[in-house]
Amino acid sequence: MASLKLLIVEDDLPSLELMAEVFTSLEASVRPVSDSRKAAALVNEEKFDGIFLDLEMPNLHGLELTQMVRQSSWNKTTPVVIVTGREDRETMRAAFSTGATFFLQKPVDRRKLIGLFRGVRGTLFENRRRSARVPIQTDVVCTVGAREFHGQSWNLSQGGMQVEVSNLEVGNSVKVSFRLPSSNVQIDALGTVVWTKQARQGIRFTKVTPQNDTGIREYIAQVEAPD
Repeated sequence: MASLKLLIVEDDLPSLELMAEVFTSLEASVRPVSDSRKAAALVNEEKFDGIFLDLEMPNLHGLELTQMVRQSSWNKTTPVVIVTGREDRETMRAAFSTGATFFLQKPVDRRKLIGLFRGVRGTLFENRRRSARVPIQTDVVCTVGAREFHGQSWNLSQGGMQVEVSNLEVGNSVKVSFRLPSSNVQIDALGTVVWTKQARQGIRFTKVTPQNDTGIREYIAQVEAPD
């Protein structure tokens, strides 16, 4: 399994270097950044498995950057770890309401960083798995109310799929039906159209049966597996 790709945003250089060193020693691929404005650009350009953000930073506060992460197309579901010396309830409430996933209390040290990484590693890998997109070309039927629209799929993840189906609009609640090419398993899922672009549309799944979820997961694993 490929190493986790982490973004670390910290304006205190000794802390940034320590976090980068420790996470690299744990076989993560680390992008250390001391400028929060540069980090804001990166979250819209690259997909990360986890993002560690200092709270008190010049230019962009950690809460502002967390909001940008949650609004980005690449990292809206990426776990965010807030790194802060503050421990009051209001700060924690504001961070979680903005989209933070975990807290790391300053000052940081090697033992604390290792413990945190081991504690969140499973969540980071699970998020990566759910976000992984693989190509799939198969017939798709999208049902909106009493209307049926037919088209083709482009790619698939556990969280949704990209299709080319005429007449779908953002906000439509749809039933998506298709067959997995390798196993011919029938997949029926409920979803919402979250974006449209030229002839393609993005559908986020809102309800998938455990059996169909397993079928999708196995298909993704099969496509991603090396020859």
